[in-house]
Amino acid sequence: MENALLIGLSRQTTLRNQLDVVANNIANINTTGYKSQSILFEEYLMPVAEASEFQGQDKTLSYVVDYKSIYDQSQGAFTQTGNPLDIAIGGEGFFVVETEDGEAYTRNGAFHLNNDGQLVTADGKPVLGDGGPLQFAPEDGAISIADDGTVSTELGEKGKLRLVNFEDPQDLDRIGENLFQGEDAEPVPNPRLTQGTIERSNVQGVVEVTRMIEITRSYQAVSKMISDGDDLSRKAIEELGTIRA
Repeated sequence: MENALLIGLSRQTTLRNQLDVVANNIANINTTGYKSQSILFEEYLMPVAEASEFQGQDKTLSYVVDYKSIYDQSQGAFTQTGNPLDIAIGGEGFFVVETEDGEAYTRNGAFHLNNDGQLVTADGKPVLGDGGPLQFAPEDGAISIADDGTVSTELGEKGKLRLVNFEDPQDLDRIGENLFQGEDAEPVPNPRLTQGTIERSNVQGVVEVTRMIEITRSYQAVSKMISDGDDLSRKAIEELGTIRA
């Protein structure tokens, strides 16, 4: 009976983690450049070391384990904003931003200028070009960003936005604020940027709500199974307690 309880608890734990992921996806349905997340599960068999040479062999128990989070890297829909500092990436790639812990990467191209005239993210982190952060002065005038990331003003070229990609974007670590960190970043050979446009989240609201309902029902079913098992154990103990030795 304890084994059935532990198996049920392992399933409840993974369902709770899955529900947290779905809730986070729904919360970021309007976050620019956000990539939806999901969890991969696998079967874990116990015991690992089996006593199979004895007459009463160990019975293999099947648990469930959530072992990895993955991201849907498909492109979100584009929305025109008319803001010259909003930039959307067509195809693969990430913008490079500067943080206290080193370089980080994002698909969120909703940029603006801070009080010092530096191009920054919505959270105030500097956006990096080939030569470092991009700096502007009031006399520079209108800012133009070409398809390949070249940044120009009325006074001439200011630099080029860095756009990088990774051999396997699934290996990136999400560090919050719609930012990722990873190793072995490679420049995107032929970037395709669109000025005055943002990439919306690729979260599909209807799909996520459906997943939430399915997870909730599964959790309730496991809870009922555990409760029924507990009632069965209690009744068995009560019956045994009435039997005279």
